[in-house]
Amino acid sequence: MRARLALLVMGAAALVAAKPPLRFQPDPSSVIAAEIAFSRLAQEKGQWTAFRATAADDAVMFVPQQVLAKDWLKGRADPVAPVKWSPAAVYVSCDGNLAASTGNWTRPDGAVGYFTTIWRRDKKGRWQWIADHGDTLAKAREVPEFLSGKVATCKRPARPDGPPPGSPQPAGKDALPPPDESLLWSAQVAPDGSRRVTVQMWNGSVYDSVIDDRVGAAS
Repeated sequence: MRARLALLVMGAAALVAAKPPLRFQPDPSSVIAAEIAFSRLAQEKGQWTAFRATAADDAVMFVPQQVLAKDWLKGRADPVAPVKWSPAAVYVSCDGNLAASTGNWTRPDGAVGYFTTIWRRDKKGRWQWIADHGDTLAKAREVPEFLSGKVATCKRPARPDGPPPGSPQPAGKDALPPPDESLLWSAQVAPDGSRRVTVQMWNGSVYDSVIDDRVGAAS
């Protein structure tokens, strides 16, 4: 296993001038570090303890239906031996506020699978995960020789069709600025438990599909 902001304020121009939007270097290595630290925390403190500690308040999981992670994780006992995972590829938005990582996981019983994690910077610049998705596989995906990290282009995309589904953003005075739309993700879950999670990255003229996870109906 391993989802926009509307703000109506009078005097918005003065507010923006007083509090410029947070911007960060779009650094894939910081996302890789966050993933590695996440996995290490699971090994040292417990699997669900690590998930609780690194999740945003609005983070979602798929079990198989989409659920609010903190509700599902609340009080859940850690397994005796945690899952081990490592990232293989990372994708980061132009403004450095949103990222997606994907890779392989292994359970103590030998089962293997993949994961996709969507990450978002909090107001202090720390990475928190906002969506965790994955599934088992009959055979593990081939592990690349080197981790790959890609950054979306900063040329602004045109979005006549509006924001993608499945990606609500927090509202309120402490909320982060709206995403720059250079990295989009969506999640669709059917009543039978089948689901699809996608990530698209803007290349300057079109969106490239970089992650397309599809899971069949729950047996």
